[in-house]
Amino acid sequence: MSVTLSISKGTLHVVVAFDIGFAVNLEACRRSVTDLTELAAIRHKGAAPAYFQFDPLPLRVTQRIPRLDLGAGFASTDEVEIVIYDFGGVSVIYDIPIQGSLEPLIQLSARLNASSMVRDDARSRIEHLMAVIEPAVIRPNIEKLTEEYYIVHVQAFEVPAAPEALIAAHAHDLARLLRAETDPLSDQEVQDALSSRASFGRSDVAIIDWNAAFLLDSEPQDVISVLEFANLQLLELRFLDARLDTALDRTYETLALDKQPSLRLPGGTPRELRRVAQLQVDGAVLFERINNALKLLGDQYLARVYRSASQRYRLSEWNSSIVRKLETLESIYEKLHDHAAEARMELLEWIIIILIAIGLVVPIFA
Repeated sequence: MSVTLSISKGTLHVVVAFDIGFAVNLEACRRSVTDLTELAAIRHKGAAPAYFQFDPLPLRVTQRIPRLDLGAGFASTDEVEIVIYDFGGVSVIYDIPIQGSLEPLIQLSARLNASSMVRDDARSRIEHLMAVIEPAVIRPNIEKLTEEYYIVHVQAFEVPAAPEALIAAHAHDLARLLRAETDPLSDQEVQDALSSRASFGRSDVAIIDWNAAFLLDSEPQDVISVLEFANLQLLELRFLDARLDTALDRTYETLALDKQPSLRLPGGTPRELRRVAQLQVDGAVLFERINNALKLLGDQYLARVYRSASQRYRLSEWNSSIVRKLETLESIYEKLHDHAAEARMELLEWIIIILIAIGLVVPIFA
C-alpha cells in the first residue's frame, strides 16, 4: 500500500506566452520601464541567469497585481513576472503556492486548463505594459494567439522519496496532473506522460510533457527558464506558420489572377513582388531570431531539458513546416519575377512595333 503523497512546499508556475510585435528594442524598453513612476507598479527585475547564453538578453520586469482567487484554497501571489524578448515574444508567469496532496492540485490543473481566467488576466497585464513600452516595439500588435504551460515545482514532500521510487509509486497521479485529467488514465497514457525525464542529481527530476512539467528540485530556476523559453518558441513558430499560410493563400490568388487574360499594367506585378519579398524577409528574420535566441551548448543538463521540451512540443516539425513554406514563397517570388520580366518584354515589343509603325506612317503624310 503506497503512502499518500503530500507536498510540504511548492509552487505552480502558470506561463502564458504572447506575441506583441515584429521586434522589440530592449534597450529603449528597459529605459521606459526604469523611468516609470511607482503608480505603474512595474519594475525592472534584472537580466537572465549568467549561465544562459541569450543573444540579446531578454528584459525581465514584474507587475504588482491583485491576487487571483482560483478556488479550493488556491490563489496566486500578488506579482507576475514578465519576460520580453527582442523578437517580439513575451511570457507572463504567475506563481501559485501549493501544499498538501496531489488530488486538489489535479483538480486545479483541470480547472485552469478549461478556463480562460489566467489567460485573460495575462492579456490585461500585457496591455498595461504595452502602454509604457509601445514606442520601443516595431509594428506593435498583441496577437490573439497564446500558448499556456504549467510547471509544478515541488521543493519538498512531507515524506522524502527518491525520484524513481516516487514515480513508480505515484505514476497515475503524476500523469493525471501533467495531462490535467480528473478521470483515470490508461497505462499507455501514463507511460507516455512520464516518458520524458531528465535529472542532474540523485534527488531531482524534471518530467516534461506537452501540457505541463513536474519538477522536484531545490533550485529549479534554470529549468523553469528553459521551459518558459521553449513554450514561447512554440507560440512564435505557430504564429509564423499561420502567417505564412495566410501569405501563401494571398499569393496563390495573385498568381491565379495573373494567369487570366487581361491587359498587364507595368506597376501591378512589381507591387506583388515587393510584398512577397517583404513576407520572405520578415519570415526568415523572425525564424532566425527565434531559433538563435538561446544557446545551451555549455550546459549538457539544460540542453537535455530543452531537447525534451522540443520533442514534446514537436518544434522540429514546426521548423520543417516553416522552412518548406519559406521555400514555397521563394518559388512563388521567382515565378512572379518571371511574369514581371515577361510583361516588361511584351511592353517593350509593343513600344518597338508602335515606333516602327509611326516611322512608316509619318513619311507618307508628311
